Amino acid sequence: MIKVLFFASYRERLGCDQLELDSSADTVSALKQELAERGDLWKTVLLDRKTLIAVNQVMTKETTTLADGDEVAFFPPVTGG
Repeated sequence: MIKVLFFASYRERLGCDQLELDSSADTVSALKQELAERGDLWKTVLLDRKTLIAVNQVMTKETTTLADGDEVAFFPPVTGG
């Protein structure tokens, strides 16, 4: 089971703050692809190259390997002013 969290505008756009998935995805990239299959909105949000990713609360890249019990968080880039 993988816990997936969505933050900020991703949470608002998807209408979802978290999911628990029985996923066979072995990398973050594969998980993103799996979630993108839920529809065009999911694809638009998650396949954005600017998406920030954390696995178990550590910033990471799409090539990171996933294991059962991991927590994956997706959030948009942050801009300040």
